[in-house]
Amino acid sequence: MAALPKLTDEEARYLTRDELLRRYRDLECGYLRVASDRGSMMKDLNQRMQIHLTEIRGLKDVNQRLQDDNQELRDLCCFLDDDRRKAMKLAREWQRFGRYTSSVMRSELAAYQHKLQELEKQQEGLVRDNFELKELCLFLDRERETDPSSAGRAEGDGTPTLGEWRKSSRQ
Repeated sequence: MAALPKLTDEEARYLTRDELLRRYRDLECGYLRVASDRGSMMKDLNQRMQIHLTEIRGLKDVNQRLQDDNQELRDLCCFLDDDRRKAMKLAREWQRFGRYTSSVMRSELAAYQHKLQELEKQQEGLVRDNFELKELCLFLDRERETDPSSAGRAEGDGTPTLGEWRKSSRQ
């Protein structure tokens, strides 16, 4: 329906009662339509507001979960960083221990090698002494076999002394 032109008081006096009643009913019908449209718009607006509020609540929940996850990840990062530092400290300690152990092992090895060399020299001396004693025993056995009557050696009997025997066996 087309909008009715606005009437001045002067124009309204000249209209008939039926004309005024018709105009009144047209305006009333228009106002009811506007009120109905306004009600529909408000209902639609309220529905959209409810949808948006529901979305906002959902987003708040999601945001809270993300913040909780973020805090959990931060805590995990702190724990892992602490663990990494402890591992690095332990690795440094093991390196120091390894270097210390290595130096101790080197010094012990050098001491054992030195002792082994001394023992080898002693063994060579013992081998020489054993060889000389064996030669002496063989010499004495030969002497005893050649002269069975002599039970012992007397001074000046012509048998070599131990010192003479050593000199003669080395030549």
